[in-house]
Amino acid sequence: MRQVKVTFDSGNVEVFDQGITLKQVIKKAFPEQSSKIIAVRVNDRIAGLYETLENDAEIKVLTCDEADGMQIFWHSASHIMAQAVKSLYKNVSLGIGPAVANGFYYDFHLSETISSDDFVKLEKKIKEIIKENQLFVKKVLTKKEVIEFFEQRNEPFKVELINEIDDETVSIFQNGDFVDLCRGPHVYSTGVVKHIKLLSVAGAYWRGDERNPVMQRIYGVAFPKKEQLENHLRILEEAQKRDHRKLGKELNLFSFHVEGPGFPFWHSNGMVIYNEIQDYMRNLLNRRGYQEIKTPVILNEDLWHRSGHWDNYKNNMYFTTIDEQTYAVKPMNCPGGLLVYKSEAHSYKELPLKLSEMGLVHRHEKSGVLHGLFRVRQFTQDDAHVFCTEDQIEDEIIKLIDLIYEVYTNFGFNEFFVELSTKPEKAIGSDEIWERAETALKNALIKKEVDYKLNPGEGAFYGPKIDFHIRDSLSRLWQCGTIQVDFSMPERFELEYTGQDGQKHRPVMIHRAILGSVERFIGILIEHYGGAFPIWLAPVQVVVIPVSEKHVEYAKTVYEKMAANSIRVKLDDRSEKLGYKIRNAEVQKIPYMCIVGDKEQENNSVSVRKHKKGDVGSVDVESFVSDIIEQIKRRVND
Repeated sequence: MRQVKVTFDSGNVEVFDQGITLKQVIKKAFPEQSSKIIAVRVNDRIAGLYETLENDAEIKVLTCDEADGMQIFWHSASHIMAQAVKSLYKNVSLGIGPAVANGFYYDFHLSETISSDDFVKLEKKIKEIIKENQLFVKKVLTKKEVIEFFEQRNEPFKVELINEIDDETVSIFQNGDFVDLCRGPHVYSTGVVKHIKLLSVAGAYWRGDERNPVMQRIYGVAFPKKEQLENHLRILEEAQKRDHRKLGKELNLFSFHVEGPGFPFWHSNGMVIYNEIQDYMRNLLNRRGYQEIKTPVILNEDLWHRSGHWDNYKNNMYFTTIDEQTYAVKPMNCPGGLLVYKSEAHSYKELPLKLSEMGLVHRHEKSGVLHGLFRVRQFTQDDAHVFCTEDQIEDEIIKLIDLIYEVYTNFGFNEFFVELSTKPEKAIGSDEIWERAETALKNALIKKEVDYKLNPGEGAFYGPKIDFHIRDSLSRLWQCGTIQVDFSMPERFELEYTGQDGQKHRPVMIHRAILGSVERFIGILIEHYGGAFPIWLAPVQVVVIPVSEKHVEYAKTVYEKMAANSIRVKLDDRSEKLGYKIRNAEVQKIPYMCIVGDKEQENNSVSVRKHKKGDVGSVDVESFVSDIIEQIKRRVND
């Protein structure tokens, strides 16, 4: 029998008989760890353990400790849940069941309405399927055979998906009597997925189009260990308490109204946070040589044809007519930045030229996907465009990586996840240009020793990109920052600079955003901090509370001293009991309370209480003011 050579990521090399299953390979090579390994990366492809090894290969094992492993685990759980639904309900048509950021969902079309009350019986059936330890079996059939198979099973949504596949063969997966259209991979058997919990059910249009039937979408999560599931459920419970929509209302930060769905209304408290963030970014960028610009919100149709947005982004844009000409409300700031660059001649001595813009953009989002500040139709993007020579690209990307990490750290984020996305199917520019841009991004990441995940085909239509994800206090990941290298836009807009040789050359354009959407970033911050902002961001930094009416005048003196030093201070001189006012300040999550009574009035001091920590002692007014000013200046983040 022919043998195949396997090189493991540890560097070890072993030889096996051709046709051996990957599960057998893992059992022999990793006898003590095999139960934790759910899939393997064979060369550049992720494969299930049920697959066989036919050729020499490099192998890296995957467990649930890695993001790719967890996605396989959750996707397998979605099949188990779908099997349970199919077995308990009649005339069920299957939609799709992907793994998502924190679990999975599956879409179903059926006449009966499934509610959370049904989860008990569904979870009971799921446990039975897991206990049966059914194997996940992959079958590859012709497209015609698979269409006939799903037509016989009355699965119109599956047939629709298959008809859009260009390949002549299609893969399906079977476990027990359940069969689904799927590329895979999956875990070896249903018994690997130990613990599943169904979370919620909601309506969703098939493929997100309101013209299509409404599906019932069931969300769930799964983990190999019970304690992992319990910890996740605790995090979900805490996330509900921290929901930025709930806290936004309680803290009087922002609101939404039917008169403008998807368009946030900022209240005065929210504007404090909004302006503090923008001021912080402006100061930071000024020190790094950025020049701030501002471009119009509405620009004519010709510009969007030239930029490529008309062909690639039209469905997400708003339009209006001015003087019988079509104009678009900008969904991105890039074309405006290009026109600013083009408005005057440039020399190589000016490069890199860094133009920043806090630009207001509008994007059409379907009403069903709007979600507080996380998904809106109007937002401010903290854009910057760096125009540079090709030789400068890597150095500029390295500087941007450092800048992005500095910003996130100052906001209290210390764990990051980085992705590199390459050329998508729908793209502008030559292969040669894309190759140069992708190489520059890879080299910068290697030089900075940044670990990253490769996302083939997920770049922007005009260039490859690095995306930065931040992990919040509840261990959730949020994609915010991005760096994109763009050779195509400067070409389309005929940008030039005079080189050292006196000749005209084309600059390279680096797009970058750090916060992404300011609105969305504030939503993330609200949940990250649980509404208890660090002092430099807090809408009200200090509240002065007199113990009784006879202490009000002294309280006003303390208040005025703080206000004169630009501290955002509030005087609570209401005729309420002291305990009530303290509790109210706690609910409003004000960082500091200064309580003043007889003793404080005599000693020109304040009794200080800190949010969540309680009494921290008395201090003279001057010292307290100096300390607060220093904390604000240093942007202290507890």
